[in-house]
Amino acid sequence: SIASADMDLNQLEAFLTAQTKKQGGITSDQAAVIAKFWKNHRVKIHESLINQSRWDNVLKNMNWRVDLKSQSRHIDQINTPVAIVEMELGKNGQ
Repeated sequence: SIASADMDLNQLEAFLTAQTKKQGGITSDQAAVIAKFWKNHRVKIHESLINQSRWDNVLKNMNWRVDLKSQSRHIDQINTPVAIVEMELGKNGQ
């Protein structure tokens, strides 16, 4: 819950206080350890969750252009714009 909500220190304190008051919840010492761990590793945990939620492929490069036909059998096809898009995909982290 803490990691998925990316809790700030105020939210963390309120959450842990509520957990200590629940029947069968955590002790004050456990809450202190969790708070200290979260304060020290919040950025790493957040980055790890983001990396796990990404798709395997990422967009490495993209090129595009718009072409116009200058010759055609039919007059209504002349100057018709055509978009050409080239996308290069790669594995995340490579």
